[in-house]
Amino acid sequence: MTPTLRARSYLPSPTVSGFQLGPVTVHFYALCIVAGIAMALWIAARRWRARGGDRGQVLDISLWAVPFGIVGGRIYHVVTDPELYFLPGKDPWNAFAIWDGGLGIWGAIALGALGAWIGCRRQGVSFVAFADAIAPGVLLAQGIGRWGNWFNNELYGDPTSLPWALQIHRMDPQQARAATDAAGNPVVLGYFQPTFLYESLWCALTAALIVWLDRRVRLGAGSVFALYVALYTAGRFVFELMRSDYANLILGLRVNTWVSGLLFAAGALAFLATLGRPRSRALPDAGG
Repeated sequence: MTPTLRARSYLPSPTVSGFQLGPVTVHFYALCIVAGIAMALWIAARRWRARGGDRGQVLDISLWAVPFGIVGGRIYHVVTDPELYFLPGKDPWNAFAIWDGGLGIWGAIALGALGAWIGCRRQGVSFVAFADAIAPGVLLAQGIGRWGNWFNNELYGDPTSLPWALQIHRMDPQQARAATDAAGNPVVLGYFQPTFLYESLWCALTAALIVWLDRRVRLGAGSVFALYVALYTAGRFVFELMRSDYANLILGLRVNTWVSGLLFAAGALAFLATLGRPRSRALPDAGG
């Protein structure tokens, strides 16, 4: 997997993925996830208020959505890559080690949506309006979360000598740092396409586009979330085709490539079907 020529210039990757805080190892991957969630909730609160809701309701609903989303994301990852945890020689308890990476966005969205639906029911507000309010924030959260993959030296594409090639180290998850050679130098696996960066930038750009369109056109109830699904999966489909890190395949394509394609079609159709609706509102009897 190492390029034949060393990249003349490259984007460095960290040689540490966490730090000690007393007896606890704090992983940068987890910090990126937390930062992304905080950003998503801040944006959702502003958009939720514009739809007639109370900012405090966003936090109340998130207390259901966030834990459900984290559990769902981990379940999806473990189910689609079981050999990483359950084959002979593997430690099944690592299935719970979220800090080492491995949250499937599809599982996170599915169970997170279920948690949000429960929260909205308890608050007596529109689930569709909440989904529309939080969609751009979720995109930014995904983009921020991808920087956790940078700290973990994962989520990269094919070897390349492009000026923005990403240097990847062989990481030791138990030590939260790069493995070293006999001289004590971090072991470099090679230089690869920085697909984590491409996806992060795509998330930021599409989030800005959705916010702009929603202000300019006032998208119909449900169409904001549908557009989020369609735009994100369009980019994810391309990035999955570029990736060279380990993944299970179906008919020669990565599992997430198939899922991205199917969800893009579903999101695009849902966007067209909901585009002409009135704008979603927080209170169900207000048209959302």
